[in-house]
Amino acid sequence: MTIIATAPAAGLERTRLNSIVFASCFGTIIEWYDFLIYATAAALVFNKAFFPTFDPLAGTLAALGSYAVGFLARPLGGALFGHFGDRLGRKSMLVLTLFIMGISTFCIGLLPTYASIGVLAPILLIVLRIVQGIGLGGEWGGASLMVLEHAPAGERGFYTSFVQIGFPIGLVLATLAFTLVSKLPDADFAAYGWRIPFLISIVLLAIGTFVRSRVPETPVFEGLRQRNDLSNNPFGEAVGRNTKTFLIAVGLKLSEVSWVYMLTVFVVGYATTKLGLAKSLMLDAVLYAALLELVSLPLFGWLADKIGRRPLYILGALFTIVFAFPLFWMLESKSTALIFTAVMIAMNFGHGMMFGPESCYFPELFGPRVRYSGASFGFQASAAIGGGFAPIIATAMVGYFGGTTGVSIMMIVLALITLAAALAARETRGGSLT
Repeated sequence: MTIIATAPAAGLERTRLNSIVFASCFGTIIEWYDFLIYATAAALVFNKAFFPTFDPLAGTLAALGSYAVGFLARPLGGALFGHFGDRLGRKSMLVLTLFIMGISTFCIGLLPTYASIGVLAPILLIVLRIVQGIGLGGEWGGASLMVLEHAPAGERGFYTSFVQIGFPIGLVLATLAFTLVSKLPDADFAAYGWRIPFLISIVLLAIGTFVRSRVPETPVFEGLRQRNDLSNNPFGEAVGRNTKTFLIAVGLKLSEVSWVYMLTVFVVGYATTKLGLAKSLMLDAVLYAALLELVSLPLFGWLADKIGRRPLYILGALFTIVFAFPLFWMLESKSTALIFTAVMIAMNFGHGMMFGPESCYFPELFGPRVRYSGASFGFQASAAIGGGFAPIIATAMVGYFGGTTGVSIMMIVLALITLAAALAARETRGGSLT
């Protein structure tokens, strides 16, 4: 990936900045791939492989519950690695979180199923999912700060948006991996096919570790260290002394994270089980929606530098409110064209418009002493609430009430919370990082 700089950061050559952006983005791709293949597997196979003693609905909820555990672990990772990222530096946390994530993902691919070792299988699955969540919880903040604190002041939104495209690329790779292995006969897919996407993670880990180990520490952190101005308790300072900012960050994240995991987890499961749509159709729709985000995320990052961060959050929340019901109407038409259109529009405007500027906006809301802790914990706490529970609640509501009206209302309520947070937040475009 080559990113052409229009104004190089002070004292930093253009090629050096590009290499930092590439290293952060590449590592984030791996992290999201690892995290998202679990989400796909939870929707398609884990209910049978690890929770076979339940009835179909209960088995699906149990599988999604194991998926949600990873989200609950993410705030722990955000607090833990945020603390050390603000105390010891951004770079060291980048390499460590990548290693933790890659090893735990690889081990999931080696796990025996319930049929082999009984109840120990889902227990080990949940433990590894917790480790995954801890790793991802600390990764995003470090990758974002590594680019943000090197980027030119007027282009921070654009450059940090390349950290964010790690999500759609990881989603594309995860979806593509499962699309390929799902073409195996059902018996082969259940026996070994689902393991392949997890096992190949070890190769990505080796490459990512090499790439990230070569990037320099950020000048902002080096300045803090030289001035002996590091916080002794960055997490406590970020949350305790900046409570309003922290709550705003949680609210800003809530709608888009719920929306995207509804699309990639709940909608896939709902469409295949309740509407009888082909698994390959839904995976392809998600795949093309994610591919479009490779363009839309840098565009929204660029717009954040031109018109500000807040307007994009306001527009994104309003879109979600308007589209919460039409999304399901278009799915229920069972028209391939309408399904693809619905998923692509929903992901890029209900998620991408807010997700694109997130890597610059969240850290900019906090001061340099606590930036890693504040941005990471705010981001991950909201992800735990929205991403972890929204698909489970939606699945339960459809299972017990039969329709999606309650699901749409839930998404509107979450979007209203994000809208309120955006209206309460301050604009950070053009502000100083020090």
